[in-house]
Amino acid sequence: MLEPWPRLDSTVRASYEVFRVREDRCRSPRTGQVHSFYVIESNPWVNVIPLTPDGRIVCVEQYRHGIEAVTLEIPGGVVDAADETPRQAARREMREETGYDSAGLVDLGVVAPNPAILNNRCYTFLAPDAHPVGGQHLDGTEEIAVTLVDAAEVPALIRSGRISHALVVAAFYLFDLWQRTR
Repeated sequence: MLEPWPRLDSTVRASYEVFRVREDRCRSPRTGQVHSFYVIESNPWVNVIPLTPDGRIVCVEQYRHGIEAVTLEIPGGVVDAADETPRQAARREMREETGYDSAGLVDLGVVAPNPAILNNRCYTFLAPDAHPVGGQHLDGTEEIAVTLVDAAEVPALIRSGRISHALVVAAFYLFDLWQRTR
């Protein structure tokens, strides 16, 4: 039976606006040897799939600096305040990035983005009956174009690589599972 590795000590090595890097020294329960691990600490993230009454998904196109390319995604972002819930963050991100809203959100599930080096989770919600309620309210670092995609086109967009963000692909998988159990 596998056991967790006891943490002997932990030191913050760097702190940035959106994450911190921590070094943990842990002991192997199997060998007793001590090893260092580096963990990126981040607030939880959210994804939301806004689904319009006519079966279209409200998507966003934006430039992603990490891969230096424009991506097709769903609205999402960071759970900002300590008292903000993932559900509240998902609704806020949907409204800010797209100008759409929904009467209620359906919890589709939670994934660990990269448990080898990240300590956070990503929560995915469905926003049924999404409809426009106003304009976008973007941050200074955001340039986002809203585009509506027929839900039936999503698998082809993933296969072609047009939708390539791993957390967005995971969100659509959770959406597919939800649809199959209804």
